[in-house]
Amino acid sequence: MTNAGLNVQNPAASDEAALVLSEVRGQVGFITLNRPKALNALSLPMIRALTQCLLAWRDDARVKAVAIRGSSKTGPFGAFCAGGDIRFFHQAALAGDPELEDFFTEEYVLNHLVHTYPKPSMAFMDGIVMGGGMGIGQGTKIRIVTERTKMAMPETNIGLFPDVGGGYFLSRCPGHTGEWLALTGETLGAAAALTLGLADVCFDATQLSSAWDALAQLDFDRTTAIDSWVAMYSIADAAYSMGARSQIDHYFGLDSVAAMVQALEAADDAWAQGAAATLRQRSPLMLQVTLEQIRRARTLTLADDLRMERDLMHHCFAPRHLGRSASQSEAVEGIRALAVDKDNTPHWNPACIEDVTPAMVAPFFGSPWTPRTHPLRELR
Repeated sequence: MTNAGLNVQNPAASDEAALVLSEVRGQVGFITLNRPKALNALSLPMIRALTQCLLAWRDDARVKAVAIRGSSKTGPFGAFCAGGDIRFFHQAALAGDPELEDFFTEEYVLNHLVHTYPKPSMAFMDGIVMGGGMGIGQGTKIRIVTERTKMAMPETNIGLFPDVGGGYFLSRCPGHTGEWLALTGETLGAAAALTLGLADVCFDATQLSSAWDALAQLDFDRTTAIDSWVAMYSIADAAYSMGARSQIDHYFGLDSVAAMVQALEAADDAWAQGAAATLRQRSPLMLQVTLEQIRRARTLTLADDLRMERDLMHHCFAPRHLGRSASQSEAVEGIRALAVDKDNTPHWNPACIEDVTPAMVAPFFGSPWTPRTHPLRELR
């Protein structure tokens, strides 16, 4: 059995299908995200191809495990996934394209599928791992990083919040490091990812191809097969010292983003000043929405977190409670500034963190659907 993915089951499909390559070798289903020019940013057809492939393999007794990797301009590995296709978000929001709603619904269903997959799964999180890439990678059983890993949830930089289950996995980082990562979009290397519980093991990037191919030789009827494979390829990454950990817990444990920024700006050290400057660049409104998201998510199941995030994302692109159209949303403006016009000067509304009110934030957490009509009602 080979090439069990969408591109073979539907050979007449569009070229988008070739952006997700799949095959079965030995007892393993192998998936390669194959959109290197866009750092493997996820499109809706890619999400559908991934979902179809994983569902087929879930019910195929011959497939005992699943592995996923990205590709770069030079070949396999080098980049995992830079997130969702934000240019599509921008175009679809302005055009009123209903596929924008489909995108998030189907992406979150995929995230839930990966997290709850009944077979061993592993993500080779080499290179860029951001946004939607984290939504896939964090759900796997073995999260592999390398010395090239650059991991982040930078959504507040484009007027969004860390979705794809970000509330769930960031809120479970130690102390208040989840708030820190969600609000600042800080980029982590391998050692920091391991320390904060966002990775399981580090491989040498030069050994990734060997490790990938070796999976096809494993006998998964041996209970120690995966552990032995991990032990063979794992390396001791340089120790990561969370030198600012006490500062992170102090500042990012405060009640509001305004309180955090004011305290950081009043501090007399470079780390605090840098963190404050970063927050001042982000969407003030979405910073406070994100803080509320992370803190609510600490007590939610994955399914309930994804339902909450689906509600939030709807309001992000339809901010009617603010009296705004999609074109006036923080998300459309943030994406415009970063990826469309590339002027890096978003005009946030409100422009100042201190001007965000609870009345602006609270309606983001009201669902536009009833429990029976929610698009993610089937998730458990």
